[in-house]
Amino acid sequence: MEFNILEICLLAALLLCFFVQLYYVLGVHLKLATYQIKELPGAAGEPISVIICARNEAENLAKYLPAVFEQDYSKFEVIVVNDRSWDGTTDLLEEMGKRYANLKVVHVPEGEKFIAGKKFAVTMGIKAASYDWLVFTDADCLPASKSWLKGMQQPDISATQIVLGYSPYFKKRSLLNALIRFETFFTAVNYLSFALKGMPYMGVGRNLAYQKQLFFKTKGFAAHMHVPSGDDDLFVNANATAGNTVIQINPETHVWSEPKTTFLSYLRQKKRHVGAGKLYKAKHKFILSAQIIVQFLFYALAITLACFPHTHIAAVSVFLLSIIVRCFVYPKLLHRLNYKELKWWFPILDIILMLFLVINAVLAVFVKKVQWK
Repeated sequence: MEFNILEICLLAALLLCFFVQLYYVLGVHLKLATYQIKELPGAAGEPISVIICARNEAENLAKYLPAVFEQDYSKFEVIVVNDRSWDGTTDLLEEMGKRYANLKVVHVPEGEKFIAGKKFAVTMGIKAASYDWLVFTDADCLPASKSWLKGMQQPDISATQIVLGYSPYFKKRSLLNALIRFETFFTAVNYLSFALKGMPYMGVGRNLAYQKQLFFKTKGFAAHMHVPSGDDDLFVNANATAGNTVIQINPETHVWSEPKTTFLSYLRQKKRHVGAGKLYKAKHKFILSAQIIVQFLFYALAITLACFPHTHIAAVSVFLLSIIVRCFVYPKLLHRLNYKELKWWFPILDIILMLFLVINAVLAVFVKKVQWK
């Protein structure tokens, strides 16, 4: 059997993509798969300020906020920033204030000068915080247990200034929901694994903690206040280091969140995230872009070479080897990140996700306007 020049080049490209893929799977993600999850502290430490920004979230606040107040933690306050809501949020928070003495409400007034979106609301909440250690979540989020704050409290290691938590989405019966949860899994595996590798680059505001003094020392969101999104990932990207950042994935510290229910709303959400990603540090943009491009090329080359009579056996063999290697890593990660039922759909969802990420990146080039609610 003789290969022509084109087939040789394509096979070489496929093998290159395969080995790069192995770097991410075995060199990065395996760290999270083998990470020893620590037990939670038995007692509460320093006081905590929990910050939640809400715009027209009356229904979600009524449903999920009580679980925050029920945390098994000796001293904490809950700051809800009411960002110009008109759905009854103001009245609901007033009633909750009668029940919970540690609730502090900050109102963002109407006015054209208050147009910076969620970042302005977050900044207002931080300024109102009484304590140095800040824990962030959203109005539509539910802590997995009453020990959430114990796990997200400031670690004993004095150098730690940022704790990256994990936030899965609730399960719904739909293909969109499966895609959203798998994309969340993929994102979490990436940022948690790279943090373990000493290269933290993002966190999610649904479950994130950091020092108030770090926020003001680094001038908060000043460098990217013009970008509607990024109150969580851009702040972490700019300020997280190998020495000041740790992760927390104990199941009791997970924070469950409501997923988008329509494709258009999900697409708008991902456009905001892509916009923020453009401001990541150059090394982070390179690593993340290379990961998606290589994965996409791997599938494209494997499919192409499988159609050639001389290369179909080699292409299928490399593809199957890739699946086998990843099946040793990702099912365990899906299990410990609360998505174990997705392991049976992993190869299919992986292909769908790669297509979606490429399409979303292309759309982001042409659609510039994004906003928070």
